Amino acid sequence: MEEKSVVIRNLVKKFGNFTAVDNISFEVSKGEIFGFLGANGAGKTTAMRILCGLSRPTSGEGTVAGFRIKDQQESIKRHIGYMSQKFSLYPDLKVWENIELFGGIYGLNDRQIAAKTDSMLKALSMENARDMYIRDMPLGWKQKLAFSIAMVHDPEIVFLDEPTGGVDPVTRRNFWEMIYEAAGRDVTVFVTTHYMDEAEYCDRVSVMVDGRIEALGSPAELKETYGAKDMDGVFTKIAGRAERGE
Repeated sequence: MEEKSVVIRNLVKKFGNFTAVDNISFEVSKGEIFGFLGANGAGKTTAMRILCGLSRPTSGEGTVAGFRIKDQQESIKRHIGYMSQKFSLYPDLKVWENIELFGGIYGLNDRQIAAKTDSMLKALSMENARDMYIRDMPLGWKQKLAFSIAMVHDPEIVFLDEPTGGVDPVTRRNFWEMIYEAAGRDVTVFVTTHYMDEAEYCDRVSVMVDGRIEALGSPAELKETYGAKDMDGVFTKIAGRAERGE
């Protein structure tokens, strides 16, 4: 039987009378690249916060890396990685200081952090950037380093929240090569993006509208179902059903 990294059943999140996440269910397999799409206000950020152990559901059941979303949030946090385009690294710290900081947050000891720092910088061809301040790095370097730091503790799942915002197409493609490499090591990659060409790179994609999952399948399946030539066409058709705004 295929091992599941994420299992969600009838997940609901309400804020007063507003239902941000409306009874969604889905599964993500180990080593799968899973795209989690939706227009602003669709509820995907709220759902992702629950999956990352940052918020409790109003109702529903589920597990992330084998831990319950209802009452094992701290265990979830220790077994996942997280990277956001909006915040990922501290610009006023050096490269090695960021690695040391996040390694400590993820529970690594000094010896492990030192070894990870060396291997990470070598893999990224950034050995000479060890003492560089993050604010002085090219954006593409920052993105690659942030992804590697999110993986510093060898998590089973890495959550990427619009990780390639603002970077050029070549850098985005290089970043996705890192994602493929991680998935090839059976790391589950859960990614949100507004770039529909990136949705084509995912094994499966879900599209949320007004708190519900309106579509779920491989890019090829969704393009056939919605008679679209690309994922941009699929997304336009589905997201056009939205009744609520941002």
